[in-house]
Amino acid sequence: MRLILTALIFLLGMFDLFMAASFLLNPQTTASGATFSIAPIGVAGLSTIRGDMTSFFAVGAVCMMWGAWRRNADLLLVPAMLFGATLAGRAVNLAVLGGYPGWATPMAVEAFHVVLALAAWRLLPHHKLAEIAG
Repeated sequence: MRLILTALIFLLGMFDLFMAASFLLNPQTTASGATFSIAPIGVAGLSTIRGDMTSFFAVGAVCMMWGAWRRNADLLLVPAMLFGATLAGRAVNLAVLGGYPGWATPMAVEAFHVVLALAAWRLLPHHKLAEIAG
């Protein structure tokens, strides 16, 4: 079970790393596509999308992949919190403004990230900060 969970975490991290690269190299297409529906306003908007979305997916991906590779469950709390906060924000938006076409898909992907990261966090070993630093 640990091997399968570790492999899934690593593959999901690779997917997120691909998303980060897409936002970094081609934010216009990635952001405005059917998946994200973000419309940048000018150069500042593109800069914000390029910086914020790249960092969101890159940090999540690196922590997932590094945590899976090193069998360090504590690193998986970072993507769990990132995607959990995003899921909570979408849930608030759903409650306040209602749904839109396709609203369930991004929420399902984020929920999958959270559930998978927390499941792996429970099964993989935890490392004390002193062990990591030393």
